[in-house]
Amino acid sequence: MSPPILDANSCELLSLSPEQTRRVGMRLGAMLQSGDLLALNGDLGAGKTTLVQGIAAGWGSPDAVSSPTFVLVNVYRRPDGGRLHHLDAYRLSGAEEAWDLDLDTMLMDGPLVVEWAERIAAALPAERLSVHLSWLDETRRRLLVSAHGERYRRLLGQFRQQVFGA
Repeated sequence: MSPPILDANSCELLSLSPEQTRRVGMRLGAMLQSGDLLALNGDLGAGKTTLVQGIAAGWGSPDAVSSPTFVLVNVYRRPDGGRLHHLDAYRLSGAEEAWDLDLDTMLMDGPLVVEWAERIAAALPAERLSVHLSWLDETRRRLLVSAHGERYRRLLGQFRQQVFGA
């Protein structure tokens, strides 16, 4: 079976449960490196934080994951000292506020996952892996994964191979 590919730089998945969304995140998290940017978008309740729970677990952090809506940034640590930054841009008014958070330093320190990335798009690097989550019903979610830049095209190819075997 071939993966549902919309074009060479994207693929679409259907998650049937929050646990399946976490497992998708685990696959992504296992492939992340320092400097990687994951831009997550979707309505309230679409599953962004659920996906980040899987990303952090797959990346190797035993830390509990919660939405940093009010604190803006959570940092999850691996036993080897590696750090994954989780930014929630929902309460930011725009790119100007995001620049004050020193995103470049976060990216040098480890991977950065941004919820509500469209709110601060001008402050984010153009090269990234974007995931748009759509609410279909109480448990099902549509995930559209798009690669922007060569590193992220390779990452998407690895992800397709792991998820679809193709």
